[in-house]
Amino acid sequence: MSNNHIMREAILNFAKQFEFEPEIQNEEKLTRSDHVILAGMGGSHLAGDILRTATLPCRISIHQDYGLPPGIPEKELRESLVLANSYSGNTEETLDAFETAHNKELSVAVIATGGKLLEKARAAGVPFIQAPDAGIQPRAALGFNFRAVAKMLGLENIIRETRELADTLKPAEWEHRGQNLAEKLAGKVPVIYASQKNYAVAYNWKIKLNETGKIPAFYNLLPELNHNEMNGFDAPYAQELSKNFYFIFLTDSTDHPQVTKRMGVVEKLYTERGFTVEKVALEGKNHWEKVFSSLLLADWTAYSLAESHSLEANDVPMIEEFKKLIRA
Repeated sequence: MSNNHIMREAILNFAKQFEFEPEIQNEEKLTRSDHVILAGMGGSHLAGDILRTATLPCRISIHQDYGLPPGIPEKELRESLVLANSYSGNTEETLDAFETAHNKELSVAVIATGGKLLEKARAAGVPFIQAPDAGIQPRAALGFNFRAVAKMLGLENIIRETRELADTLKPAEWEHRGQNLAEKLAGKVPVIYASQKNYAVAYNWKIKLNETGKIPAFYNLLPELNHNEMNGFDAPYAQELSKNFYFIFLTDSTDHPQVTKRMGVVEKLYTERGFTVEKVALEGKNHWEKVFSSLLLADWTAYSLAESHSLEANDVPMIEEFKKLIRA
């Protein structure tokens, strides 16, 4: 089985991930909190990002570094739940975050498919969820991880709501649209724009285009970019520098009306300066369907880009090379 076939099957089978029913081991030791510090890198924090697009009974802080977030008072740390989330269970930064929190005797929980992190969780007797190891990349296992994080945080309503995605998401129906968008992106550098509310969606698009599509990709958010970034595309020499950019605006019917208006104005200003802008609407019957359908479109677009360049969609060779060098 080629690696491209692995990624293709992962996309086609993505909806089935929402059938996963996570089980918490050592649940009697789980102390939930109004503040959760989710420590995770790469694809292992994307679930937390997406959860934050909904109204939650707790506040989630994403920690993408060693140790614990600076600037949090000791009292607040003591009252927080540190959730160490690593798909492989061997992520260096997340292992360090777990050890730091455990050594400080904070409330800790773990999500992993295996590896050192799961070993440490078992040895320490802390709550953990062992996620399915489907032999796919973390970015492709987002459904599994999303449900595991929601379960650990006690978000049973979200568990119920997203279970329906196993039936309502239709990954194959997005393939042709992804192929069409990939054709438009030939020789281009995508720049993804979305509302602040849809930060997680825009960021996921960027990650998929980087890792699966093997191309540079960037993102920014409205209304913030109206106060800085867009001015960088105004001067003629800047337009020449940016001639290969392809702007994708992720639109959402639930965005603030002023944000929607701002997108329209930015589109006008950019097209007048010779840039290509394409609007891609978030589509679906509810919030979760809109989010994950958009990410399926991103998956197919990135996969098709890799195929068009005869590259392995599944592998991340530069990241693996970096890991070897950092461990040397």
